[in-house]
Amino acid sequence: MSCVLCLVSYVSICQSSGLIAEGAELTLISDQFAFTEGPAVDKKGNVYFTDQPNDRIWKYSAKGELSLYMEPSGRANGLFFDGEGNLIACADADNELWKISKKKKVEVLAKNWDNMRFNGPNDVWVHGTGGMYFTDPFYKRDYWKHTEMEQKEMRVYYRSPSGEIGIAADGFVQPNGIVGKDNTLFITDIRGQKTYKYEIQSDGSLTNKTLFCEQGSDGLTVDERGNLYLVGRGVTIYNPVGEIIEKIDVPEGWTANITFGGKDRKTLFITASKSVYTLRMNVSGAK
Repeated sequence: MSCVLCLVSYVSICQSSGLIAEGAELTLISDQFAFTEGPAVDKKGNVYFTDQPNDRIWKYSAKGELSLYMEPSGRANGLFFDGEGNLIACADADNELWKISKKKKVEVLAKNWDNMRFNGPNDVWVHGTGGMYFTDPFYKRDYWKHTEMEQKEMRVYYRSPSGEIGIAADGFVQPNGIVGKDNTLFITDIRGQKTYKYEIQSDGSLTNKTLFCEQGSDGLTVDERGNLYLVGRGVTIYNPVGEIIEKIDVPEGWTANITFGGKDRKTLFITASKSVYTLRMNVSGAK
């Protein structure tokens, strides 16, 4: 199944930062979804994203082709690729963290902490060492049999390369988006309206928690220069010291997540409610 819609949508874009390519316009790829989330890019520049209410994972190739990749998908939300090309998914159907192989074989990597189910893994980032950090907020789903969260707090967990799981960070109102660059990790507290920065230690632990900015976010990404892209009401871009340098308006009322894709990783891929958009950039995503 494949389709491509290349419709240009008018949008107000300030190009004062020089991050956006000259003459670039926000381009609607498709608006056929229920709610798009969790974009992740593979080594070839293909972007995979979820339509969470419809239990599907979609693929937008580096050649601009859109196709259905996996259904059902465990109600996948956030996605990220590990170093071996496996797709790591926050599988919301049973509050699990999945590894989906290139042949679409599913392995459950994490399903509980302290003998209690996770609240609902939401977003995940994989460090170069293979360690995985994932947020665990609580968003009650109609398809769950349980109605209350079993974990006492909404935390961020760490799965070590050997498979051990521990608490990486806590003290949030509702953690959501997570992304890293080298040995720096960013975590958004969407209800707390804050984004924090941490230093990643050799054992995977997080230290030196610092308030990065007074804005929460659903998802987020970072570019090669260390600029941070937060979403919600459109896209807000912060420089490495936490100053706003760019804003991108998106037609939909809510922008859920964002990443860089394409062969050169210079295409911004935006999931926004029922739609997905692209925008050509002068910078590439962080590797």
